[in-house]
Amino acid sequence: RPWQWTKNLVVFAALIFSRNLTNEDLVWKSVEAFAIFCLLSGMIYLVNDTVDVEKDKMHDVKRNRPLPSGKLKVPVAWGVAVLGFAGGMYAAYAMGVGFFVVSISFVVLNLFYSFVLKRVALLDVMSIAVGFVLRAISGVEALRVIEPSVQISPWLLICTLLLSLFLGFCKRRHELVTMDQAVNHRESLLGYSPALLDQLVGITAAGAIIAYTIYTIWPDTVQKFGTTALVYTVPLVLLGVFRYLYLVYNEQKGGSPSDLLLREKFLLIDVIAWIVLVIAILHGI
Repeated sequence: RPWQWTKNLVVFAALIFSRNLTNEDLVWKSVEAFAIFCLLSGMIYLVNDTVDVEKDKMHDVKRNRPLPSGKLKVPVAWGVAVLGFAGGMYAAYAMGVGFFVVSISFVVLNLFYSFVLKRVALLDVMSIAVGFVLRAISGVEALRVIEPSVQISPWLLICTLLLSLFLGFCKRRHELVTMDQAVNHRESLLGYSPALLDQLVGITAAGAIIAYTIYTIWPDTVQKFGTTALVYTVPLVLLGVFRYLYLVYNEQKGGSPSDLLLREKFLLIDVIAWIVLVIAILHGI
């Protein structure tokens, strides 16, 4: 699922917020980390699709994937997954011990998700969100191979967690209210209701916005970057969250956050504008 690789762009957060975009060696380390996580996440999706092959046959969209449609045989998928994991783990180990530990934690968490956690309400979305946090941490560990002083603010990790939870709960809501026999597709939906998910969406959306706002004016942030100008990026974050809520509630979208980001022009422009503004502020452009 190449379109899902957009999730691994979180790896580059450490490069941007450590102000090392002009350091060629660190840029390449981030690119390597991104490639490794694309490989590992691809193999995880392969395992997940293998486990869910029968349920995916009942899904209007997922039944067209290679495994449910029969284009790819299950034994072949398992063989590719084993080889892919082996290659990914070898590449991660070559990046350094810290990066390897984060990578293997990411794989173990996601395999546990595929076989157990995705069937349990709340834990299913929480495990996905923790996976995004591990991606962000992996970006730090990749840079530390060359520059040990690189760090990422705990506030950014909190923002990553809350934003990931927000997107995950939006996805569960979309599945619950739009799919016929939704619980037959995903067992964890038995533990959700539209009212509960509305509350969880609101809590995590507000939490992510507040956490990011605090980060932009936090004394350590101001001291590190020598400016309070990051606060001017908050309106773009607000606009992005508001637009996403509009799409979820008014247009019944949100089933695939990565697809929505790539296809929804308004949202894509907002994200790009935020990235450009952050880079411009941090690098004094």
